Amino acid sequence: MKLEILAEKENPLLKRKEIQFQVDHDEKGSTPPRLEVRRALADTLKINVDQIFVKKLKTKTGTHVALGEANIYESADLARRLEPAYVIKRNIPPEKPKEEEKK
Repeated sequence: MKLEILAEKENPLLKRKEIQFQVDHDEKGSTPPRLEVRRALADTLKINVDQIFVKKLKTKTGTHVALGEANIYESADLARRLEPAYVIKRNIPPEKPKEEEKK
């Protein structure tokens, strides 16, 4: 998976950066999960993954290129207060099924 940042805009009022990026996912085939994209963005920008929230990720028809938008906050707490609940829900790992209590 190859990640390229296309545009970056500073939003001082909300204390965040708004970025547009492109993901080339030839080797994988399908659109990569948001969690993988978050980790790749964190590695590329050298910040904590909890500060990044991927808002949009869509693969162009007939290609292996996905375009996306993400918000990068100064702190994870600020991000949780400002991002809508549905965006937060999409960016957290799914819960593992709870195992039955051993008797």
